[in-house]
Amino acid sequence: MSMPEQDTDTVRGLRGLEDSSSSVRLRAALAVGTAPDPRLIGKLIERCAIEPEFYVREMLTWALTRHPASMTVPGLVDELRSERAQARSQALHTLSKIGDRRAWPAITRALLTDADDEVARSAWRAAVVLVPGGEEAELARVLVTQLGRGERETRLSLSRALIALGEGIAPILRAAMTDPDPGVRAHAIATERLSRDPDAGFEFAIEEAKRVVALGPAGQEE
Repeated sequence: MSMPEQDTDTVRGLRGLEDSSSSVRLRAALAVGTAPDPRLIGKLIERCAIEPEFYVREMLTWALTRHPASMTVPGLVDELRSERAQARSQALHTLSKIGDRRAWPAITRALLTDADDEVARSAWRAAVVLVPGGEEAELARVLVTQLGRGERETRLSLSRALIALGEGIAPILRAAMTDPDPGVRAHAIATERLSRDPDAGFEFAIEEAKRVVALGPAGQEE
């Protein structure tokens, strides 16, 4: 007795997602996204946690977005409690792409302040997408605790997240601009300048902010 065609496709998809060749895994993820199969959701999520190739992970995320959110979000939320940083990061990334606000309660302060920079960055991006109206200021108050953290990409990600929350962040940023830590002050000033002049670029904003911090109150613009 032959296996039904749908079952054959599922088995082929499972095997393809586990293949040693990244190009085969990429094609398998593309195939699953093109013809969504709910039976493969668990495997897609599982593979996100361990997939070493960035472009394959992006295809896995795309494949998950092609399935109903009601089927994918619960499994992705479960991944946020994983001890594996990549599992948390990729689940957050995928949740940001799905954009289902039912996932918002899972975006905890612990994730927003995760010790792993990539997890934290993914949490910031997801939070900005998922935050309910009226809760932006509370989110911003958590995000500003991360000012001065990490290298350029991490700082830029945080600045972008704060700016995306809108004009309501202004008082919170102003308070951070007086922080005792010069790194925090510089990052807050750079974020505020970038919000006013997005075309200036982050590098210019951060260098200007460092100059202001070095000069002290006399270097602040009126």
